[in-house]
Amino acid sequence: MTDPHTIADFTARLPNGDEIALADKLGKVLLVVNTASKCGFTPQYEGLEALWRDYGAQGFEVLAFPCNQFGGQEPGTADEIASFCKINFGLSFPLFAKIDVNGSDATPLYQWLKSAAPGIVGTTGIKWNFTKFLIGRDGKVVRRYGPTDKPASIAKDIAALL
Repeated sequence: MTDPHTIADFTARLPNGDEIALADKLGKVLLVVNTASKCGFTPQYEGLEALWRDYGAQGFEVLAFPCNQFGGQEPGTADEIASFCKINFGLSFPLFAKIDVNGSDATPLYQWLKSAAPGIVGTTGIKWNFTKFLIGRDGKVVRRYGPTDKPASIAKDIAALL
């Protein structure tokens, strides 16, 4: 049975508390990532920014969701997180509000992402920060990437969808 859902079925909260409809993202290629500022993978922000700069004009977006569920590596407020990312990585793509990606408080978006693209041997939980989900223009999950998959290694998959 195929998953009837698309990213259009969900909303996401901005740092100021406003909700946006992800239906507005249909027609774009998206990379959804759970992020953290104090993680060994934090330098991947640089690679995510490079993808955004390289492909943004062609209809690509990074949807970054700070998450503090892995080793308490995202303890800051929305303003602190945004400031850190801007100063250290020149981040120009927007960050969403901090969320949970696992457990009973996981956002509906992440519940869907995990079921639509399970990890190794069918596990659905997010293993760590910087797990990435590539979404096609039709709003469906194309592929899941682990935390060790560097953003540059995903560029060819993004380009193929654009």
